[in-house]
Amino acid sequence: MPTTYNEIYFPVLLQAMIAMTIAGALLLISFLLGKKVRNRVKDMPYESGITPTGNARERFSVKFYLVGMLFILFDIEAVFFYPWVVVYRDFKMVAFVEMLIFIGLVLAGFFYIWKKGALDWSGENPSIAKRPVRRIP
Repeated sequence: MPTTYNEIYFPVLLQAMIAMTIAGALLLISFLLGKKVRNRVKDMPYESGITPTGNARERFSVKFYLVGMLFILFDIEAVFFYPWVVVYRDFKMVAFVEMLIFIGLVLAGFFYIWKKGALDWSGENPSIAKRPVRRIP
């Protein structure tokens, strides 16, 4: 069993050094052996085999970013399930009740954003569409 910090962290340091060495060697080999062809076709952006159209500076809908943030938010919340599973046997019913509360709050948030239309890509936000339009004279 390792007893000092050097013995504990040596395998991690060794693995990091090996990974960096392999990555650097692969980059160097591809640079040395790869073809260096520069032409108009090679300089075009690659979009999954489809000929690029339009401008790269085009604006995206705010819903695109909103769905991205919501995905990250719910993905991070899903990560909290793993530690709960590990300690479930130790805490028994207390952990179960806490997880039910956590799942209830996550589902409440999910149903809230669903009701607000954050996941609706049809174009018009239903919560905004119901508001009366005020005319300024």
